[in-house]
Amino acid sequence: MPASPACITDLTSVQMSELVAGMGEPDYRAAQLRHWVYRELSSSFDDMSDLPRPFRARLSRETRLRSMVPVHYVSGRDSTVKTLFALADGRTIESALMLNRAGRDSRRYTVCVSTQVGCPVRCPFCATGQQGFERNLSPGEMIDQVLHFARLALGRRGGASDAPRVAPGRITNVVFMGMGEPLANYDAVLQAVGTLTSPEGFGLAGRGIVISTAGLVPQIKKLSREGLQTGLAVSLHASEDKLRNRLVPTNKRYPLEKLLPACREFRETTGRRVSFEYVLFEGVNDSLVQARSLGRLLKGLDCHVNLIPANPTAGRGFGPPPHGRVLAFQEEVSRSHIACTVRRGRGLDIDAGCGQLRSRLAAGMPPGTALPAQPAPQ
Repeated sequence: MPASPACITDLTSVQMSELVAGMGEPDYRAAQLRHWVYRELSSSFDDMSDLPRPFRARLSRETRLRSMVPVHYVSGRDSTVKTLFALADGRTIESALMLNRAGRDSRRYTVCVSTQVGCPVRCPFCATGQQGFERNLSPGEMIDQVLHFARLALGRRGGASDAPRVAPGRITNVVFMGMGEPLANYDAVLQAVGTLTSPEGFGLAGRGIVISTAGLVPQIKKLSREGLQTGLAVSLHASEDKLRNRLVPTNKRYPLEKLLPACREFRETTGRRVSFEYVLFEGVNDSLVQARSLGRLLKGLDCHVNLIPANPTAGRGFGPPPHGRVLAFQEEVSRSHIACTVRRGRGLDIDAGCGQLRSRLAAGMPPGTALPAQPAPQ
């Protein structure tokens, strides 16, 4: 079976220059091509009017401009938009566009990007974790998720009748928090970050990017030495190893006694404050005793804790606590002088949680219904 043509967004700046030179074109054509792809957000080589027609025709024959196509959209009451994409090999992934904040003249959006098809971590409460791991995404497959939503934010629906209309705005933030464990696809994620932040690429500010991890200690240490300004978000969910082993199986390999020093190293090396994501499950990890334990664990570390009430449709055994309990947990953690906020859920009515839309569509279930029950942690 012949290999698929190269996808333009999979190429680094150097590789794109090499491609253009190999086609007999002057180097400045590479800069023009990058501009059309990342600034003009072109969806067709035919749109690139200052490129010679024979060059555009050859690009169309020998390369691809996009690595995926949107196959399903859902829009939430809070302006969150979820898109299911079909990849070139027939696999599917999902990502989300979230309204950040509205200003007088513009709106700012965050894109939640997937980095793998499925996920190898297999957290029992996560829909993606229950799908298993299929493969890593390429840099272009991550970048194209951002470009897709950037087009939507400019009102370009690409001729798709079901593509939602969103308020005009721009992408200011990208979080690698979708399907997959980003640091398990380290090199591809870093290449995607490089293209998204490059002045020759999408031009996003480095501080507008956050990379999430379930706690891969060697990669956290490596990331801290890359000289980037990206943020780090660690999915914690428990303050002691016995429970975290069950909620986040990665903890069996990298327990808290290894994870916390790596986080401190990241803070000291980069100067960036670490965020800890703590999803609250009723009767599992939401007691005041556990809140005090979390405060002791993180004491002295310049960090921020995001408390996230569980998605109501996550399945039996992993439901959200009552709001009063969430606030009491927050207050108890804050007593340890740790910045702690409750994060408002996004897209709850459209299954915006990681992997939920993909799981429900595969099972023929409508959005908003509970996933099949998963075993509660013992």
